[in-house]
Amino acid sequence: MADLILTPNIDNADDFYADLLAAHDGIDKVDSDALNARLVLVLANHIGDNAVLVQAINAARLKTTYRGTE
Repeated sequence: MADLILTPNIDNADDFYADLLAAHDGIDKVDSDALNARLVLVLANHIGDNAVLVQAINAARLKTTYRGTE
């Protein structure tokens, strides 16, 4: 079983964030929420490890950032 990575681990994080924001540009809240839901499911499928996904859910519920702080 792998552990969830909560430390910075994204190459070019600023570029990713800009791409994520651009994906939401010009769409309403309903479509934005649907995009986020689809993205979560695509990434969950890519991860494929239920134990890691449960760790991610728990971290998100605790409002923990990827750095492990609030």
